[in-house]
This record gives sequence, structure tokens and C-alpha cells, in this order.
Amino acid sequence: MPAPGGPPGSGEAHDGEDRGGLWAAFGGLTTRGRSFLAAGVAATACAYVLGQEDLLRVGLLLAVLPVVCVVVLHLTRHRVTGSRRLAPARVPASAEARVSLRVDNVSRLPTGLLMLQDRVPYVLGPRPRFVLDRMEPGGRREVSYRVRADLRGRYPLGPLQLRLTDPFGMCELTRGFSAYDTLTVVPRVDRLPPVRLGGEAAGHGDGRYRVLALAGEDDVIPRGYRHGDDLRRVHWRSTARYGELMVRREERPRRAHCTVLLDTRAVAYEGAGPGSPFEWAVSGAASVASHLMERGFTVRLLTDTGSALPGHDAASGGYASSSPDPSGAAGLMLDALAVIDHSEGTGLSPAHDALLGTGGEGLLVAFLGDLDESQAALAARMRPRGGTAVAFVLPTATWSGAPEGDPAHHEAGERLRVLRDAGWTALPVAPGTALPDLWRLAGAPGPAGGPYGAGPYGVPGAALADGYGAGGYDTATAPGAAADGTAAAAGGGATGSGAPGGGAGGRA
Repeated sequence: MPAPGGPPGSGEAHDGEDRGGLWAAFGGLTTRGRSFLAAGVAATACAYVLGQEDLLRVGLLLAVLPVVCVVVLHLTRHRVTGSRRLAPARVPASAEARVSLRVDNVSRLPTGLLMLQDRVPYVLGPRPRFVLDRMEPGGRREVSYRVRADLRGRYPLGPLQLRLTDPFGMCELTRGFSAYDTLTVVPRVDRLPPVRLGGEAAGHGDGRYRVLALAGEDDVIPRGYRHGDDLRRVHWRSTARYGELMVRREERPRRAHCTVLLDTRAVAYEGAGPGSPFEWAVSGAASVASHLMERGFTVRLLTDTGSALPGHDAASGGYASSSPDPSGAAGLMLDALAVIDHSEGTGLSPAHDALLGTGGEGLLVAFLGDLDESQAALAARMRPRGGTAVAFVLPTATWSGAPEGDPAHHEAGERLRVLRDAGWTALPVAPGTALPDLWRLAGAPGPAGGPYGAGPYGVPGAALADGYGAGGYDTATAPGAAADGTAAAAGGGATGSGAPGGGAGGRA
């Protein structure tokens, strides 16, 4: 755990209780130390019986040397401190973090050979072990190792164990420190292209742009002066009328809201591990939420249980990038997704009720597992009124490797048809599919929610292959993009998926 007042990711190991005291230290005698002690006792006894003074001196030397080593090592062990520094303390899946260990000899006596060992979970790699040379009084030794986890979660590092050995190899004492650190492995976040999603700010007017201003537009009705108000906003005409200081109101900035729905039902996914569909859905939810927060949205993360993930701003109702620490808001969101697990629920009714309780407006992005007929119909009714709904569906038939002629593929296509008929932009997700490609397709007018193409479950196969042509539907960066999200052809009109300057299945 972090040391008080220290930098994040550092932990200082303090001296613990002396369990057993000096007598317990004799249990650390090595084979050499026990042999010397036994030989010394035997030589002393023989010298006493035979009356040999020279043999008595040798016996006392052999017996006293291990005892002195135990006493010195026992006194020295309480003057050795250890610390750990983890950088960074939060890493995405499949990324590495460096752990630095430092051992300080704060005593006036030198140490012998030191063997350092840190406890790490098995999924982070083998347990690191280091051998440190003799440390002079006030000396310091630093070593480091790397850890990597392919699966998100929180993993404890420590406690640190230090084995001290005297210069003669007579005694070995193990010192266990109580301090530990926690490595948080968050889902992988993909960089998504900026696209125009129809109705993304529905019900909020120009609030998405107005929130970026330092001050809102003036209201025609002034209000009374409050301590801290800018004197430049004093409305003198109203002040003269009411006889007290009046200031012009500022319109309260309104933000575009988005709800990211993550289906965590255990019955909706098959398999486990980094390449499982559930991990793809969690990573996708993290990527979409981070992308929308960068664009000024207030994002609420909702699960199929109907509860929002902890850590969001209660005032705004979600994770907002305009908070005093935007990276902190994104970090809280990723920390919540790092430990999310399957739920025991079998239906999406709690999530449906939670969406209805918030008015059902704004943008809705859902990551759904396998749907049966009833759950598909329920999800179709979740589409917000006057807003846009995008669904990334992970059918079990696709992820389990079922053959093309399997009836499960036809049933999955019917579930997508139900969502599209209700106004959803529904896209199937296959193993190995990149979320940025699907996100770009979600912003393209026509192919996802319109006529069914020749690709899997109605998604045009050429759309994901060529990136929607040279013009594309990326209204923020694509050359010649129109304001309504339709790409203009660079060299004339062209239709069909993959045509230069045209969208996949759209128009140019």
C-alpha cells in the first residue's frame, strides 16, 4: 500500500513484531552453523574429560562462532528496510509495468549476502528472486523486474521477503515485510475514429458545444448578487430598479448524455480468457466510453442488472470529462471496468427499467451477448425516443465456431433484424473484428440499419475490408465530407460498398 505522503505506487516496509525473539533466531542456523555448534560442544566436553586446555579453546571457538553470528544477524535484521515502487500502477491488458525494489541498510554494521524475493500472482509471471552482495553501513541496493497480465483485474504485489545471511554462512534469517502494492490491469482501450452518429445530442440542442464555453449565454431575468460573482456581470438597470445589486444570469451549460449498456449475463457468453467474447465487450465499452468522454459527453455505464458502475459523478449522472481532473474520471471508469464480472441474471429487464427511469433520451450504445427471442424484443424497446441506439451483438454461434449452415446463425440474424426494425444500428461482432472498423460502420448512413447485404448477418463484407473507400463517413477528417454525414466523391458520384469516395452500402 502507498506510504503516507509518498508518491503513488510506493510502499515502505516497517519493522514488524519480533516473534519469538532471539531464541527463535537460532532456528535459522544453517547446516554449517549446526555442525560448528555440535563440534564445539563435543570438543569442549572431550577437553573437560581429558583435561586438554588447547582442545578446550578450539571447542569454545567452534561453539561460540555460530552463536555470535546468530546474535549479530538478529540485531542487524531490524535495521534493514525495504520499499517497492510500481510504475505505472494502472496498465491496460497485455501491457507491462515495472516494479522497483530498494533495500536500505540503516544500521552501523555491514550485512552479509542478501536474498530478495517478492510475491506476485501466478498470472503475472514467475516469482522474482535476487541475490544482493554485502551491504555496507548506510548502503542501498536497487533491483527491478517487469510484470504483465493479459487479463484485467487487480493483483496484489507483495509482501516482500528478505533472507539475510552472515558472512560465514552460519545463519539465515527470513524477514517478511507487511507492505504491498496493487496493480490494476484495466481493459484495453482502442482509439476510435470520430464519426457522426445521428441524434447523438438529441434533446440537448447545442449543449455539447456550449459546455466548452467559460460562461453561458445571458438570461433575460437577472438574479441577486452572490458573494464571488463577477462584478462585470452586474446589471445596473435592474440594480437601480430593485435597490440591490443584481447580476445577469448565466445559462447553465448542458451536456450531451450517453448511456453505455454492458451485458454481463453469464448465460449470454461462452468461454473465458483474454480472447473471450465477454472480454471483447468489456474492452469495447471502455473504448466507447473513453471516446465519448473526450468528445464532451457525460457517459453513464449501465449493466444488465440495472445498476450504474460506481465512481461516476452524482451531480452529472455519469463520468464527465469536464471535471477538475478529466484523467481521474477516465481512471475511475476504467477501474470499475477492471473488476466487473459476470452477473447471475438471465434477462435485460432491470436495464430496461433503468433506462425508462432516466427518460430514455440521448445516445445509447449497447454491448450485448447472445440474445434469445424474448430478450431481443426487450432490447428493441430500449431504443431512446428521438435518440440514436447502436448495438454491438456477440452471437454465441459466431464465437463458438459453428458451421455456416447451422440454424444458430439464422437465429442470430433474426435477432439482429428485430433490433434493426426497431431503429437500432445493430452490428454483429465476430472473433478478431476490430472495434474501430465497426465504430466507423456504425456512423455510416444505411448499411447497418438499412437493407441486408451479403456479409454476415446483413453487414456488407466489403465495408470492413476497405475502410469505406477514400471519402468514408468520417465527417471530422474525411476529405469532402458533407455536413449530414454523407461522403462526397472526389472524382464524381459512385455507389456501392468500397467505391472511392462512397460509403459501404451508402451513397456518394
